[in-house]
Amino acid sequence: MPSDNVRWGVTVPFTGVTLPDHRAWFDEIADLGFQEIWTAEADGTDGFVPLALAASWVPAMHLGVAIIPAYTRGPALLAQSAATIAEMAPGRFTLGLGSSSDVIVERWNGISFDKPYARVRDTLRFLRQALAGEKVTEAYESFTIKGFRLGRPPEVPPPIFVAALRPGMLRLAGREADGVVLNWLSAEDVATALSVAGPGTPAVTRIFVIPEPDPEMARAAGRRMITAYLNVPAYADYHRWLGRTEVLQPMWDAWAAGDRKGALAAIPDEVVDDLIVHGSPEACRAHIRRYVDNGTTTPVLLVVSPQERLAEALRGLAPGA
Repeated sequence: MPSDNVRWGVTVPFTGVTLPDHRAWFDEIADLGFQEIWTAEADGTDGFVPLALAASWVPAMHLGVAIIPAYTRGPALLAQSAATIAEMAPGRFTLGLGSSSDVIVERWNGISFDKPYARVRDTLRFLRQALAGEKVTEAYESFTIKGFRLGRPPEVPPPIFVAALRPGMLRLAGREADGVVLNWLSAEDVATALSVAGPGTPAVTRIFVIPEPDPEMARAAGRRMITAYLNVPAYADYHRWLGRTEVLQPMWDAWAAGDRKGALAAIPDEVVDDLIVHGSPEACRAHIRRYVDNGTTTPVLLVVSPQERLAEALRGLAPGA
């Protein structure tokens, strides 16, 4: 399963495990042959603090965040946060940047979700300058910066990957970023996305993994995850673009009508099986390999498992298993 051109990552923090207790888990991840530790930022921990801990506890690991929203920190503060992790892990940190969604930005943070493409593009361009230690005075389309310079620019500026769902952002990722972050798509959808971003674009793909041999139990959990995400307008539009309008419309209709049970029941098994990796460790590893075969260069596993079975799950999913 390992490849010289592919680096395997795990999403942290783990559900039910406190941050101080992650030190042993970080050691376990490294011992199992995973090379990267990645975070996210939605409604749990922030994206940077777990990486600061990992930088101190497992100094050989590469670190990444997929993603930090372009709206929820001001540009200068975002540059400072990224520079801090880059200083702690020189040459071993990747910053994932994206628009996030109207739910996180507008409903939860009270920030207007205007012009997401422009905001991500402008933040990317600003960070390029700021993390290089330049003084920035610039009127971008979505914000203006007057005379900002990082007091501690990192010795090694981190690569910046752009999270992309549809063609505009995919093209931005391929044209101006160092790579693309993909999320909530099938293995075959990776090839579709990269055909727009550009063949050869480095791709970090978050892959949802339920290492549960009982398919009905795994699909039940997968359906709950799918309804939570794919009813967000940005993700619904994404899957319409990917060609799932016909199979997902009954779920969207039931959800819009307030019928949560009906929405769950309306998701076909084939959609769950495409979007959620599940089954035995061998079946999961084979499914993850399909993501790699379609262009993923960094598969980042988000493992859904009870805490008491987490170590077993990670061992079964490890690159060298």
